Amino acid sequence: LSPLRIVVLGLNRSHAKNALNKNLLKMMSKAVDALKSDKKVRTVIFRSEVPGIFCAGADLKERAKMHSSEVSSFVSKARATVNEMANLPVPTIAAIDGTALGGGLELALACDIRVAASSAKMGLVETKLAIIPGAGGTQRLPRTIGVSLAKELIFSARIVDGEEAKSIGLISHVVEQNEAGDAAYRRALALAREFLPQGPVAMRVAKLAINQGMEVDLVTGLAIEEACYAQTIPTKDRIEGLLAFKEKRPPRYKGE
Repeated sequence: LSPLRIVVLGLNRSHAKNALNKNLLKMMSKAVDALKSDKKVRTVIFRSEVPGIFCAGADLKERAKMHSSEVSSFVSKARATVNEMANLPVPTIAAIDGTALGGGLELALACDIRVAASSAKMGLVETKLAIIPGAGGTQRLPRTIGVSLAKELIFSARIVDGEEAKSIGLISHVVEQNEAGDAAYRRALALAREFLPQGPVAMRVAKLAINQGMEVDLVTGLAIEEACYAQTIPTKDRIEGLLAFKEKRPPRYKGE
């Protein structure tokens, strides 16, 4: 196994359009937990292995059988799992080749970068069901596309396609769907390969600096940047980078 690892997490609950039930959440949480401490992981791609569907959101058939107290604990678990994804230390990419609704889009919003096929459909549709997004949607959507547009999309439960999603800044790249139905996944892989050559420690602290800095004022943010930069100074990789530059060769980073 190459030490430069792109990890692909594929949702595959095909009979239920990848709807999130207790079991799928548990499996996702476990997978993300294992990735957190794996130093060999460089980038994580979230995709679906079910054609035409990324994730249809929470499993409403399961939901209908739940007592109201169970609903609360399920939504808390979903929110926690999506948070764990958002807090993965390495870059994360959501490859949206099909429909991403409700919790499915919330999952994608927790990734650093979203790529979608032009035919993909996305929306936070919870208000249609007399509830609201509960796995971070009311917080991450406005932080991604701005307050007014986020309100409009949530109030209307509107579903947008890849082209519109790109124009409002919901996704970074839109691609024409291909025969195999995995165009967004291929674009995500190409992106992940662009990330691979960089210094692993630098990638982790860059993500940390951006994530933490976004939640504070600029002066505090700059102090966070300084603290994150400081973590790169004593690394062997920093010395290797300078040496490789001097010797006009590609650097061989070890993540230390």
